Amino acid sequence: MSKAVVLLSGGLDSATTLAIAKNEGYEIYALSLNYHQRHIAELKAAKKIAMQFKVKDHKTVEMDLSWILTSALTNLNLKVPTQLSSHIPITYVPARNTLMLTLALGWAEVISAHDIFIGVNALDYSGYPDCRPEYIEQFQKMANLATKSAVEGQTIKLHTPLIDLSKEAIILQGVKLGVDYSLTVSCYQADQNGYACGVCDSCRLRQNGFKVAGIDDPTPYR
Repeated sequence: MSKAVVLLSGGLDSATTLAIAKNEGYEIYALSLNYHQRHIAELKAAKKIAMQFKVKDHKTVEMDLSWILTSALTNLNLKVPTQLSSHIPITYVPARNTLMLTLALGWAEVISAHDIFIGVNALDYSGYPDCRPEYIEQFQKMANLATKSAVEGQTIKLHTPLIDLSKEAIILQGVKLGVDYSLTVSCYQADQNGYACGVCDSCRLRQNGFKVAGIDDPTPYR
């Protein structure tokens, strides 16, 4: 059985990505990041999702990004926006995906895994530059320049199974694969019990996805 490192935030997209990797026959090593984000409800959700899918191992890595003061997810003095914007919103965390992928790359090399899964999406997202196919393509090139395993012939492959899917399509696929979406937390400002605000970008995308898919939204809203 081939090993795969799956980045698991605890949200809808990462849970679906994990389910896809599991369905493809990989032995799953799930990786979450505690970057001192606005809430840890998503990390609690990640643990539940990892248990549901009986992953081989699940690590939560500590990396304090609270000093990044330009993001509403790491600076509690900034308000999470509730209105859609034509600009990249302040919920963008600089270099977050790069840091997570780098950690995943390191772990993959340690356990001799040649596959990394990440749930980035280039359709239903907030305009984050590190969710684009061009970014993934360039990180893929870097990964195979920077690792001993790749230099010796065992290249690393990045999998982005959701990148061209709508939120509706993601949800429908996840339901088929047995994802319990009531366990997931997507809200940017959920409370410590995982109750969602219902008005941030992430909540709006999630709500609309379930609505279009014709599936009841199991999200607990406050």
